[in-house]
Amino acid sequence: MAKNITMPKPNLLDKVVSYVSPQRGISRMKARVAMALAGSYKGAREDRKNKQWSPGGGDADADILTDLPELRERSRDLVRNSPLAAGAINTKVTNIVGRGLRLESAIDHEYLKMTDEEAHQWESNTEREFKLWANSKDCDITRTNNFYEMQDLIYRSTLESGDCFALMPMIKLPSNPYSLKIQIVEADNVSNDENAGDSPTLAGGIETDKYGAPINYHVSDSHPGNEVGGDKTWTKVPAFGEQTGRRNVIHLYEKLRPGQSRGVPDLAGVIEPLKQLDRYTDAEINAAVISGMFAVFITTPTGDGLLANTTNSGGKSDDIKIGAGEWSMVDLTPGEEVNTTQSPGRPNTAFDPFVQAVLRQVGVALQLPFEILIGHFTSSYSAAQAAILAAWKFYLSSRDWLANSFCQIVYENWMDEAVLLGRVEAPGYFEDPAIRQAYLGAEWIGPPRDHIDPLKQNRADELAEDRGWKTTSQNTSERGGDWDKKHKQRAKEVRMRTEDGLIEPVNQGLVAEQEETENVEDQKEE
Repeated sequence: MAKNITMPKPNLLDKVVSYVSPQRGISRMKARVAMALAGSYKGAREDRKNKQWSPGGGDADADILTDLPELRERSRDLVRNSPLAAGAINTKVTNIVGRGLRLESAIDHEYLKMTDEEAHQWESNTEREFKLWANSKDCDITRTNNFYEMQDLIYRSTLESGDCFALMPMIKLPSNPYSLKIQIVEADNVSNDENAGDSPTLAGGIETDKYGAPINYHVSDSHPGNEVGGDKTWTKVPAFGEQTGRRNVIHLYEKLRPGQSRGVPDLAGVIEPLKQLDRYTDAEINAAVISGMFAVFITTPTGDGLLANTTNSGGKSDDIKIGAGEWSMVDLTPGEEVNTTQSPGRPNTAFDPFVQAVLRQVGVALQLPFEILIGHFTSSYSAAQAAILAAWKFYLSSRDWLANSFCQIVYENWMDEAVLLGRVEAPGYFEDPAIRQAYLGAEWIGPPRDHIDPLKQNRADELAEDRGWKTTSQNTSERGGDWDKKHKQRAKEVRMRTEDGLIEPVNQGLVAEQEETENVEDQKEE
């Protein structure tokens, strides 16, 4: 659709300039007309260079839902068959989830009027109870993954498919006191009943109220790609409990636009360059293989003779397939000349620089520095450290998102059951939302940050701890450890080594050091 453009009219200055110099006046008017046609932004111009660039102006769902099935399929195909795509996803999952985000209870003991010792005891007991549920594969409705393995699965599925769902039914099993179960549902299984069209209150299988908040999730009993067959049925799962307000479904996706119902795969913006790069790589590999072949065509007087060993009983030559490093001799008619094939010039020396140039752009889109994306550090120490720090910021942000969007919600539902069962004592938990929130405080500890020079980083952490910028617990948590557990183990080791005579008792060592200091001071005074 053409824009309604108001053409500029000459002002007083234009008229004066035109009167003095008509040529300059024409130039001024041409420039003003060009500005009117171009608008304030060059990116919105509709001249010859941009006439083919006319993207749609739909809302979030209009721009996403139509392309989403194809995006999912292509994203999964790349992860299956493209080393670069698989590496990008694996790098994110490994550094963000690792072996799973671990609970570290951090209640507001001051609001709960607990002493430090009481709070420590409560947190230790709660973490022990949570491990009873989380470490067991019975927390998974399929009884195949524990809570930490499910974190890997649900985050990986979110990256590949755009979003993922976790239902939280209550199913009692004799092997575990807790009934809470996690049922991970792939993105494709959530869709409109009978694949009906979207409406203002039902889009992508998610039914919403007038404010856009989810009411029900429509879950198909089978995947669209299921080849077993049978009639498909949909189950309407309430988003929240009608009486308790308990969250029944976790929809894990990154919301990039207001009104967006479903997420898009992490590779969506780089699917095309990654696929083209994959094709280009295959072509270069094939060309390199062909370059290892050298065919010679030889003419003989009778048409046989030299090829006697390659003929069958009928006197005709067999088909000879050329392989890398092999010779092939072909009969030619008399009078033809001997020719040799020309080398195609492989390996291509420009291959690696070109691939790296494309991967730098892919890394920007995926928020992975080039060095991290390909796992290759060839620059200076400072450049490598800068890449690790840039990636670490992204890892922390994504880890917080996963913790808040999945782990913490599951933990809250687990805590509700633990308090109801009496396995965790929390007075006032259900009476006052503020008290409940104080009990639910938690940190989720993930994989530690990598360091190129651990000695430098250890000295920096030691300085930060001495200056009061960090605590010992913070430094331990950043390395993926639990300070309480490490402190107890450390104390045990020191005690055992002292008892075995490997080290001096700590107090005796301090006394001896103090006596030595006093002796030195006395000698100085004398």
